Amino acid sequence: MYRTLRLLLLCLPLAATAAEALRIGVSGPFTGGSAPMGISMRNGIRLAAAEINRQGGIRGRPLLLVERDDMGRPEIGIRIARELTLHQPVIASVGFVNSGVALASQGHYQQAGIPAITAVATAPQVTSQFAPPRHPLNYVFRVSASDAQQAPLIVREAKRSGLSRLAIFHDKTNYGRTGKDELLRALREQGMSPVYTGQFRLGERDMIAQLSRARDLGAQAILTYAIGPELAQIANSLAQMDWRPQLIGSWTLSMSNFIDDAGPNAEGARMVQTFISDSADPLRQDFVARYLRTFGGRRIPSAVSAAQGYDSMLLLAAALRHSASTDGKAIVRALETLPTPVKGVITTYHKPFSATDHDAIDLAVPVIGKLQRGEVVHAYSSERTQKRRP
Repeated sequence: MYRTLRLLLLCLPLAATAAEALRIGVSGPFTGGSAPMGISMRNGIRLAAAEINRQGGIRGRPLLLVERDDMGRPEIGIRIARELTLHQPVIASVGFVNSGVALASQGHYQQAGIPAITAVATAPQVTSQFAPPRHPLNYVFRVSASDAQQAPLIVREAKRSGLSRLAIFHDKTNYGRTGKDELLRALREQGMSPVYTGQFRLGERDMIAQLSRARDLGAQAILTYAIGPELAQIANSLAQMDWRPQLIGSWTLSMSNFIDDAGPNAEGARMVQTFISDSADPLRQDFVARYLRTFGGRRIPSAVSAAQGYDSMLLLAAALRHSASTDGKAIVRALETLPTPVKGVITTYHKPFSATDHDAIDLAVPVIGKLQRGEVVHAYSSERTQKRRP
C-alpha cells in the first residue's frame, strides 16, 4: 500500500539527488469506493509536479511525492499523518478526499507545523478547525468548493428547474451528514423544507423502501449527498420503480463509478462542479488531453478531483518559490500572501488565501454539470464558454 513516487525521472538535472528533493506528502483513497476521486487527484498532482520538475523544480530542487493510500478510512489517515509528520517527514502535504479522513488527520499536520492543502474534501470545518483566534496560525488550506458553497447552488438549481417539493438522500458518513445539514440550512434560507429525508449506510443495496416514501410524499427531485456506488443504487432503484424525479446533488454525481454503475439510469443527473472536461477553454482542454495521454482511459474518473489536485500543487509550488524557507510557518505566510496570480486549470488565482480565509474557491467558480450519454457536460452553454478569470 505504501509507496514513494520518485519524480526524478521527469527531465530532472542529472546532478539532482533524493537528498535535495522537496518531499511532498500525497494522501488519498487509491483503493475502495472513493478511489476514482483519489486516483484522479493523485494523477493531477503528478502532472503538476512533473511540469514543475521539468522546469527545474523549486530553486533547482526537485519535488518528490510521498504517496500513501488512506483507503477513505479515518484510522488509516491518522496513521499516515503520523508517519509523514514524525517518521518520514514532509515539508507539506497535498491531498485528502474524504471529509472524515481530513478532519481526523489534519490535526497532526497542524501540531507538527506542516502545511496541508486539501484538494477534494468539502466539509466546511476542514479550514475552520484550526482557524484564528483560537489558533495563532492555521496550517490547513483547501482548493475545493465547500459544502457550505455547494448546498445553496443545489437548492438554486432545483428552484431554477421549477421544483419545490424536494427530498434529501445522504449517506451516514461525515460527508453525507454535513451535506444534509448544509442542504437543510440552504432550504431554510429559501423558506423551504424537505418533504422527506432519507439516510443510508455505505454499501446499501436497496433504496426502494425509502424512495417510495419520498415518492408518496410528492417529491419532485432528490437532492443527494453521497459517493458513487450508493448514488448509483439510488438511480438504479428509481429505474426499478419507474419513477424519474430529477437527481440534483453535490459534485460526486460526476464520479465514474456512479456513471458506470448507473448506466442509462444516470442520464440527466445534475451536480455542482468546479471543472468540466467539455470546456471550450484551450487550457482546460489541454489539461484533459495531457491527463488522458499520460494515464490512459476514455475519460478522467473524477475530473474535478484531478483539476483540484493539479491546481493545489501549482499553488503550493508558487508559495515555495515565494517563501523565504521550507519552514512550515514560512510556507503558510507565503500561501497567505502570494504576490502574483497563479494560472490554474480551474481559474486564475488572485491572492486565493489570506490569514483569515484558507479557501481558494469562491462562489464565482462553480458551475452546474449534467450527465448526457455517459459524460459530464455543462448544463448551461453560457457556462461552457465563460472564460477563466484572467
